[in-house]
Amino acid sequence: MIDWFLRGDSALVPINVPTLILGLLLAMVCGQTLAWVYMITHSGLSYSRSFVNSLVVMPILVALVMQVLNNNLVTAFGLMAVFAIVRFRNILRDTLDTSYVLSVIVLGMSCGTQKFTTAVIGCVTIVTVLLLLWYTAFGSRHRYDLLLNLHWARPLGELTDLDRLLERHSIRAHCASQRSNEGYEGTDLSYRLLLRNSQRVDDLLREVRELNGVSRLTSLKAEDESEL
Repeated sequence: MIDWFLRGDSALVPINVPTLILGLLLAMVCGQTLAWVYMITHSGLSYSRSFVNSLVVMPILVALVMQVLNNNLVTAFGLMAVFAIVRFRNILRDTLDTSYVLSVIVLGMSCGTQKFTTAVIGCVTIVTVLLLLWYTAFGSRHRYDLLLNLHWARPLGELTDLDRLLERHSIRAHCASQRSNEGYEGTDLSYRLLLRNSQRVDDLLREVRELNGVSRLTSLKAEDESEL
């Protein structure tokens, strides 16, 4: 019975069962490795558990498809007809998600065509690059740490005291807006600060609040600039 099962394929080129199992298991390992990397490095609001699961299942399916095709042109055309009926309309919100999908497809194709060395080297390379991009925060633009809004009751010519204080706590301080109203004295100022030490925000706010002429002080922590 077991021998019949192992020789059950009646195709022109019978499948090698141990090689098939090895290819499917390797595809699963590569897909799960990329899924773990995605879970660790993902940021944003578009995280989906089903997408993570698909990263594991998809390379196994692709590897199985490549084993079924096995250089058979008739089977390839039949498979194209099946895929024409079953259409996938899932829209990926993050462009990096597309890279993950393509990665698991290529790894699945490598495992399905029995190019196991290529699959292992490719998986290690892709994982290394993805982790390196995540660890170095490549592509992010971090220009400011803190947004500072305050009302300055003294003349603008006396802003030297405030400027010195901000320079002591920040590498770069930029006055983003300056607004004066005729209804009351003083000027509303808004600063963008790149801090020398982001752990000393409370000290900065306390010193600014104690400065003569400062009132209505508010602050907002700035985040990395990102595309929405």
